Amino acid sequence: MADDPVRRGVAALRSAQVLLVLAAGGLWGASRLPWVLIRSFDGLGQPRLVTVSGASWSTALVPLGLLCLAAAIAAVAVRGWKLRVLAVLMAAVSLASGYLAISMWVVRDIAVRALDIAEIPVTSLQGTERRLTGAVLSLVAALCVMAAAALLMRAAARGTSGDAKYAAPAARRAAARGLDDGTDVPEMSERLMWDALDEGYDPTGDPPDGAPGPDPQGR
Repeated sequence: MADDPVRRGVAALRSAQVLLVLAAGGLWGASRLPWVLIRSFDGLGQPRLVTVSGASWSTALVPLGLLCLAAAIAAVAVRGWKLRVLAVLMAAVSLASGYLAISMWVVRDIAVRALDIAEIPVTSLQGTERRLTGAVLSLVAALCVMAAAALLMRAAARGTSGDAKYAAPAARRAAARGLDDGTDVPEMSERLMWDALDEGYDPTGDPPDGAPGPDPQGR
């Protein structure tokens, strides 16, 4: 059917929005989880175990999550090249989120940064320990954002509002009048047939040869 690409575009857009919302939740959850545990002892009191959360270790997690949530909302309003720009922006967000997650594995020594964040002197350090759950969650969120970016690009390519079924009422009325006067109109759809009937035209009748027919409503 003529509106199949449009329907597929709408489905891709809705799927992208769901993935972006899930990614936003994943990034927020990662920001709340512990990323580094610091064991310290100053020689005076009891040994301490200090937790460095994801929000403290990677301050960009929460802003990136909010950006994903904002993009999920903005996808409702933007179309065409603006949707493509949004897809590119989400691809960049995906790369940033993935970098934050992977850096937790590749950084050899996390002690210096952890001590700086927790404001603990080096002389009090007894050891540090990584917690990778938050990093894994961030990586999964990054993959969701990348998939959402691909779906947004697909939705922009196929269109989500080009068919007469989704057109503004004025545009649909103009298309309905085109059925009567023989001008070129989009391929017939059920919605277009009903619009033609509402305008007082017979969508099943033969158009006049080369000239506009009489207006049944006297306009």
